[in-house]
Amino acid sequence: MSLVEFTETIVKRLVSEADLVKVQRFESDEEITIEVLVAEVDMGKVIGKKGKIANSIKTLVQAKAYNDGEKKVRVNIDSF
Repeated sequence: MSLVEFTETIVKRLVSEADLVKVQRFESDEEITIEVLVAEVDMGKVIGKKGKIANSIKTLVQAKAYNDGEKKVRVNIDSF
């Protein structure tokens, strides 16, 4: 399972508008950026109180990247 699929699976289980979740991967020389876009109404569910859920998502994605031998990973969460 790729980082994009892994991230998408986690986020889709958290939100109510799962069909609107978009996850993209961007790569530079130093790092990989995973961009997560969710509906405005789902931002609170993805971020959580004091950012705990967002931090947990980032930790899981970084652990998956480490296990897969990938570069440093940055996760950006935004709404549209």
